[in-house]
Amino acid sequence: MTSAAGIRAELKVTGPDGCPVATVSEGDTSGYALSRSMAPNERGSVVEEFVFDDDAEVPEEMEELFEYGDGSVYRFDREGGIGCPCERVEAFDCPVVDVQTRDGALFLTFHAPDVETLRDVVAALRESSGSVDVRRLLQSSTDESRDLVLVERGQLTDRQREVLETAHEMGYFDHPRRANKGEVAAELGITTSTFSEHLAMAQKKLMGAILQE
Repeated sequence: MTSAAGIRAELKVTGPDGCPVATVSEGDTSGYALSRSMAPNERGSVVEEFVFDDDAEVPEEMEELFEYGDGSVYRFDREGGIGCPCERVEAFDCPVVDVQTRDGALFLTFHAPDVETLRDVVAALRESSGSVDVRRLLQSSTDESRDLVLVERGQLTDRQREVLETAHEMGYFDHPRRANKGEVAAELGITTSTFSEHLAMAQKKLMGAILQE
């Protein structure tokens, strides 16, 4: 059976607003979602069941249901429509398939139909969180699966982007090269050493994004 095309994304959301489970994990504990309702019920609340370690400091409003492995299952109601991370993701018709939390951060796994939607999801999450890190992307198609990297071009300064674009257009990265450092620097109106400095910094940022775990 072949799988539908799309992107499976794993994001780390630090400092999320409106997320009680992330608060529980700020101590030396962790947890993961066992089940949750997809939409508010008639009371306007969303019901979630989460598994936390035995040593977790769980607030009183979370009802302990039963022991589960090395932890316990807790059920709680939270207000729906408050723009929590899961709701922000699913507002783009991207179903969240896994939620984990540790060290005050959420780790969300969901499916997006394409890169453009994924970028919109990341932008929406960053509006309400301290930071959003793309940990892993996997693109599925009918005949293959590929690892993807979502590179935020905003990490580069305007000058660094200009240096990269000019070097690329002139064939600096081709093999064999169609232009050397001096030629690209002259086109940009900068010295060779300045060109090398901007290029090295841009490459460092891009490689950091590509190789991050």
